[in-house]
Amino acid sequence: MAMIRENDHRRMRWASRRGMLELDLVLAPFVDAVYPTLGEDDRALYQRLMACEDQELYAWFLGREAPEDPALATLVRRIVAYKRGEQARV
Repeated sequence: MAMIRENDHRRMRWASRRGMLELDLVLAPFVDAVYPTLGEDDRALYQRLMACEDQELYAWFLGREAPEDPALATLVRRIVAYKRGEQARV
């Protein structure tokens, strides 16, 4: 696993700050704890996810809809699973 550059991590932290608190609460813990451990392909996928609209992300994270792209759908499930596990530790 290649170590990511700090400026890439900071850029994704900034991109993960959305216009909705609900999204921030899901994305911030994931980007802080998991993003640095992702491989290059998964980091690129996360960057694609951050290009999506807040309303899409909100519907996906609530499970109301799913991304048409199977790779994005897998990442959304991974983020939701991480958040559920993180909440269980609190």
